Amino acid sequence: MSSGSGRDYTGAVLVFLLLAVAAFAAGAINSMAGGGSFLTFPSLVFAGIPAVMANASSTVALFPGSLASAISYREDIRAVEERRLKSWWLVSVIGGGLGAVLLLVTSDRAFRQIAPWLLLFATLLFAFGPQVSVALRGRLHSSHGLMLALLFPISIYGGYFGGGMGIIILAAFRLYGLTDIHGMNGIKAVLGGSLNAIAAVIFIVAHQVDWRPTLLMVAAAIAGGYVGPMLARKMAPRVIRAIVIGVGALMTIYFFRIAP
Repeated sequence: MSSGSGRDYTGAVLVFLLLAVAAFAAGAINSMAGGGSFLTFPSLVFAGIPAVMANASSTVALFPGSLASAISYREDIRAVEERRLKSWWLVSVIGGGLGAVLLLVTSDRAFRQIAPWLLLFATLLFAFGPQVSVALRGRLHSSHGLMLALLFPISIYGGYFGGGMGIIILAAFRLYGLTDIHGMNGIKAVLGGSLNAIAAVIFIVAHQVDWRPTLLMVAAAIAGGYVGPMLARKMAPRVIRAIVIGVGALMTIYFFRIAP
């Protein structure tokens, strides 16, 4: 083996290791607060995958982890005893499908220009989402209709990009009146995993998934998604939020620097 091919092999191994670690951490973070795509999407772009395909591959890689989190949170979901979950789920799935179709009609160059602003928006949501939720709670009358009206655009955003979607869903739950954070995280995992599953099917049919790195990330994200709820019960929420916000800020700066 020549020294050049040896360096190429080492580089490929390091890239795949980066993708696996990013996916595991993303699966765990998604189960706790959301924001896993802050790690997976940039990692796939760094690996040389075009932006639209990287975003689609990130969605495919992460949705099984969300469903694994939902299984881990199943007792917390039952404890919430929310009777309207089926309608929330239906609206989320429809919105996720629309968002995925919207991504497919966006050119790669246009998405690379949009991505930094999406990352900035998502990072600001993570940083100030709880304050916005508290401020709105005293001004909006929570109802089932309001919940559906909030979930539909959130789901479209989730199918299109998804960064920060988890914190927006949690904010909607707070407006609705839910208070059990573990139950909220479980329902969020069900809705987010389902809408991303529909988006994933659309991306797969449209041949917008790079399968070699994606399959590796699926396995890592499932492991992270299942372990995440266990970690969530031991780690301080402010620590998790600080990590996600820090990563989001760094990725936002990076994508503004490389935007065409």
